[in-house]
Amino acid sequence: MEELVQQLLSSLKGIWKYRWHALLVAWLVAIAGFIKVISLPDDYQTSARVFVDTQTILKPLMAGMTSVPNTEQQVAIMSRTLLSRPNVERVIRMVDLDIDSKTVREHEAQLDDLMSRIKITGTNAYDIYTISYSGRQPKLVRDVVQSLLTIFVEGSFQGKKGDSQKAVQFIDEQIKNYEEKLSSAENILKDFKIRNNLLLPRQGIDYGSQLLMSSDSLNNAKLELLEAEQSRKAILSQIEGDEPVLDLEPSASNISNPELDERIAAINKNLDSLALQYTELHPDIIASRRLVAQLEQRKVEESKLRAAAGDPGKNYSPMLQQLKVALTEADARVAAIKARVQEFNARNERLLAQSNAVPEVESQLAQLNRDYIINKDNYEKLIGRREAAKLSGELSSTTDMMAFKIIDPPTVPFLPMGPNRPLLFSAALGAALVAGVAAALLISQIRPTFLSPAELRDATGLGVLGTVSMNWTSLQQVRRQRARYGFGACLGGLFLLYGGVMAAALFKF
Repeated sequence: MEELVQQLLSSLKGIWKYRWHALLVAWLVAIAGFIKVISLPDDYQTSARVFVDTQTILKPLMAGMTSVPNTEQQVAIMSRTLLSRPNVERVIRMVDLDIDSKTVREHEAQLDDLMSRIKITGTNAYDIYTISYSGRQPKLVRDVVQSLLTIFVEGSFQGKKGDSQKAVQFIDEQIKNYEEKLSSAENILKDFKIRNNLLLPRQGIDYGSQLLMSSDSLNNAKLELLEAEQSRKAILSQIEGDEPVLDLEPSASNISNPELDERIAAINKNLDSLALQYTELHPDIIASRRLVAQLEQRKVEESKLRAAAGDPGKNYSPMLQQLKVALTEADARVAAIKARVQEFNARNERLLAQSNAVPEVESQLAQLNRDYIINKDNYEKLIGRREAAKLSGELSSTTDMMAFKIIDPPTVPFLPMGPNRPLLFSAALGAALVAGVAAALLISQIRPTFLSPAELRDATGLGVLGTVSMNWTSLQQVRRQRARYGFGACLGGLFLLYGGVMAAALFKF
């Protein structure tokens, strides 16, 4: 600790030895610093505060009818993108700063300088935004802030309106595409129905229902034919002389004809064996039944001939004439019903033949209808979305959705806000004093001297026998005293210069 103190005292003695050098350096640095601070241009700053009111009654009223724009997010994004390159270039053009830039490099430098001087702050709680700018020209500062305020207000409305117009344009293109798809689907569906008209459902009745109705109609016609034939047989029995039985229907089995009965029995026996092997639609079974019916018909006709031969006058009775008229009507009814049975049978066979193709046709029809319905639903949805987009665009661009209230408009500043010259003057004085002390210390280290016996002993390693004191004459003491006064005066002059520039700076502000 003692060595440190000795070294510190030695350094102070060295600085004091070269105090005039230190004072000269301090004066030079102080004067250069003061001149630099005085030459700094004044910096003016102005700001504007705007309140964005996003609470409007239109939001709850238009909810559900259209997409209500998020005005809070819209304003927040616009405030963050206000300092984008296109917006700053627009500000430069609005305040005529582009006239000063002759080259591209100057324009870029001007753009970077302007962006660095603009500041935008906002509060999320109250939607109050502050736009500030600092520059060297008071009027230019006000014009820049006013231009930024104009861009901020206009951009908040035009951004979403342009997006809505693009959305409407896109939806219109999609609507045209779906109109073409619908027209094509309708033509395909029409051609398909024309080609497969007989296989398609009619009035909500599918193919299975048509086949069932055809089978029921055929069975009813067969039953009606059987009734008509039985009625005709009853009339024939009356004509042949049999006693009329109103409650019982005569049949060929009641007529005895040994030859024909033997043939019918043989055919029925063969028919039983065929029925065990084939279905009712087999050609052999159908032919056998047809042959049995013909033989039974023949029995009835031969019975009529025998009855007519037994009673020749029977054919001329009034009752017989009425029975023949009834028989003629019965024959006509049987023929008509047979024609109906044949038609129903043909329809039923045609439906059975088309049974394999109907499922494929119904599947294709269902797919065509599904595609058509999907295209139609999308088309109708797009129509609704287009109207909603138009309403949303008009709603976004209306000033009723948000209100801009300028709390503090930009003004032309009269007093500069910078630079802080008092602080800079103080810093220049401090730097001058430090530079002077450092210069004196550096000279003392470059040109060292022994200021005490201990320093000499430490440097040479030799013992010091003694010291000789300096005796100053009266003239030398006067000179030393004047030198001290001169040094104090020069140092005081430095502080006096500092006080003068400080007073000038404070008076100007």
